[in-house]
Amino acid sequence: VQLQASGGGLVQAGGSLRLSCAASGRTFSRYGMAWFRQAPGKEREFVAGVWSKGSTYYADSVKGRFTISRDNAKNTVYLQMNSLKPEDTAVYYCAVTYGSTWYPGDMDYWGKGTLVTVSS
Repeated sequence: VQLQASGGGLVQAGGSLRLSCAASGRTFSRYGMAWFRQAPGKEREFVAGVWSKGSTYYADSVKGRFTISRDNAKNTVYLQMNSLKPEDTAVYYCAVTYGSTWYPGDMDYWGKGTLVTVSS
C-alpha cells in the first residue's frame, strides 16, 4: 500500500494550493482519509478528514479556509487550501484509517508528506 502526496510548494500569504494524495495497493473507498501536518519543532496535528460517505471534519484553525474532498473512483483525497497564512507552513501528510477517530496514532497508513511553505 502506498499513499503519494503531491501539490505542495511555496506560496504567498493569502494564496491557495491544492494537495492531492493518491492511494495504490488497495481500495480505500470504505475508510476514512485525512490530512495532517507537522511544523518544525511541533507535533503532528490533524487538519481535515473525510469519511467514506463524505462527511468532513476540520481543525478549528483551518475551518472556512480548507476543504477536503475525495474521489473514490480514483482512490484519491484532496485538500484545497485557500487564504493561506504563514502559520500553515508545515509538511502535510495524508493518512488512511480503518477506525473511527482522527487521532494520529489511530491512522493505519501514512503518505510521505509534501512541504507547504507560506511566505509573509
